[in-house]
Amino acid sequence: MLSYEAARAKVVEIVRARMVRLQTEELSFANDPSIALGRVLSENISADRNYPPFNRSTRDGFALRSADAAKPDAKLRLIGESRAGVAFEGMVAPGTCVQIMTGAAVPRGADTVVMQEFAQLEGDHVVLQNAAHTGQNFVLAGSESRVGEVVVARGERLGYPELAMAAQVGRARVIVTRRPRVAILATGDELVSIDQAPGSFQIRNSNSISLAAQVAMAGGEPVMLGSAPDELGQLRTLIGRGVEADILVLTGGVSVGKYDLVEQVLREFGAEFFFDAIAIRPGKPAVFGWCHEKPTFGLPGNPVSTMVTFELLVVPAIELMSGHQPDPLPFYRAKLAHPIEQKAKLTHFLPAEVTWPNGEPTVALLHWEGSGDVGAVVRGNCYLVVHDSNLHLTAGDWVDVLPRRGIF
Repeated sequence: MLSYEAARAKVVEIVRARMVRLQTEELSFANDPSIALGRVLSENISADRNYPPFNRSTRDGFALRSADAAKPDAKLRLIGESRAGVAFEGMVAPGTCVQIMTGAAVPRGADTVVMQEFAQLEGDHVVLQNAAHTGQNFVLAGSESRVGEVVVARGERLGYPELAMAAQVGRARVIVTRRPRVAILATGDELVSIDQAPGSFQIRNSNSISLAAQVAMAGGEPVMLGSAPDELGQLRTLIGRGVEADILVLTGGVSVGKYDLVEQVLREFGAEFFFDAIAIRPGKPAVFGWCHEKPTFGLPGNPVSTMVTFELLVVPAIELMSGHQPDPLPFYRAKLAHPIEQKAKLTHFLPAEVTWPNGEPTVALLHWEGSGDVGAVVRGNCYLVVHDSNLHLTAGDWVDVLPRRGIF
């Protein structure tokens, strides 16, 4: 049985080696940037000119020659103004200065900007309180990027700063990798659709909903296949549809019970399996294989197990197929509020809540009734990670925390 680290590494290894690169598409985002948000760039975006294209003031104040203000109380003649979009056309000669606004071009001849808080207007002259030094309060032309320099690289995920950068260099259209289509199939005789009234011993298919949301948040396109009963015929039909997508994710039916039929049907489809259990709780009976040239995952049916194993195993496959290198799990450290003791020699991912009562992160385990208790995840904002190497934790220990995707 693999550790979660080894299982995740195996997913990355196999998907990277075997995946078929997805097609690209061009998006025009000028009128609706949201269509490109979160997409993975399939080309480099380069600067169309130097940035800034001129020496740019970072303060409101006065542009001048530092040699004229080597000592406090220098008095200079004010000869004009430079504001954003309208530059002063003349030259700053010895003994003169130009009033300048934030974002404006520093005039020729000036090599420093003195903030207006440290200057006093006296008619058509300016008196400086302090000595000035070369290079104060402006950014040199080309210091942010040079013409032709790559400013957003292929494989980067487009967030708001990346889109702003693309817009800055005049790119209203970008080429991105198509979103991987992720087929989602829940299994089990107990499942009914979410708009149905369940019978006494049935439950609604919430796993397909949570998985679809997680797929979208990870950069994929969910393909909802509904649910299949624990019956070979319908399971074969729906799995056949599922392998037409780029990734297949099944939930339920992957344990060793009499009616756990998923692996049997996948083998009929020629699946190759790399592991069928990982040393975690919740989520131990998780399956990863390759079927019809597609990464295929069988996740446990209990909802919290499904959520945890998707984050650990499926997310890196979606990232790779999107053209993005898989990000490491975003663990951070928090101080444990109360002692915890776990008995099973597994790594535990427990619903928890992080707060900052005194300016430092403090994590508290939430009461939960096991891997079917979705409410505990709703009440929390993270998973507290109890590693198998240390199952006995005391209050005040610094522990690993895995934030719930999208909540921070």
